[in-house]
Amino acid sequence: MVSLSVCVPAYQAGRTLEPTMRSILSQDVEFELLVLDNASTDETGEIAASFADPRVRVERNDSTLRIGDNWNRVIELSTGELVKVVCADDILLPGSLATQLEVMRDRAFALSSSRFQVIDEGGALVETGLGLPGLDGVHGPRELARTIVRRGPADFGPTAAAMFRREHFDRVGGLRGDLVFPMDVDLFARVGQFGLFYGFTEVAAAWRNSTFNLSSRTSSLSKLTEMLRFHHRIARDCPRLLSPLDVAVGDLRLAKAALHRLRVRTGHLIRTRGGGRA
Repeated sequence: MVSLSVCVPAYQAGRTLEPTMRSILSQDVEFELLVLDNASTDETGEIAASFADPRVRVERNDSTLRIGDNWNRVIELSTGELVKVVCADDILLPGSLATQLEVMRDRAFALSSSRFQVIDEGGALVETGLGLPGLDGVHGPRELARTIVRRGPADFGPTAAAMFRREHFDRVGGLRGDLVFPMDVDLFARVGQFGLFYGFTEVAAAWRNSTFNLSSRTSSLSKLTEMLRFHHRIARDCPRLLSPLDVAVGDLRLAKAALHRLRVRTGHLIRTRGGGRA
């Protein structure tokens, strides 16, 4: 039987860690739940340690690590053959692990992921059925990488929706944290080169849209800049996965997004200045 580690990197997660852990522990399969407290100063550590469940293991960093280093460490501390990373404010939906494990027991699959929903800060449903455009069912490494680059990481979904193999994580050298926003899909494209990808039509995870998560606190310009660097680096590092056309399509998508942001900001400035003169 294949073993699974669900890894939760947690920093200042006192507001959301409890429902995240409960959603994981309610899954009816065998797994290790590893929570790594990134030297939080709030109640993160106390909440993690409050669960009297033999599946839970809690570790703590002596000092606060950068996000990429922290995520790498929690995976490196895990013991499972399969790995799922769940951010400390996201949720797993009932039955999601069992469904995913059925596919991932087949070693032909290097990676799988599901559709997801968006919840607000309080956990209320905002939107559902998102993610994996054109990636339902079985796909090869090149199709996975080109879809990520052409469509962008937001369309792929949160890390909580994905599952990959520890051996492949080790083989590619883990996460590359210098690009924070596309850090997860950069890993997925690289581990995905070692086998097939399976995209589930089911909604299996929830991403929390809040004012306190990193994505919400990262500027649109920073995200676009990091994505541009990601396109060209993944094409350089994995040339068999991406063509120059794939990169050009991805870059064009970013240029359109940047132009849209500029138009929105310009319109806001015009309305603001016009209102001031009235």
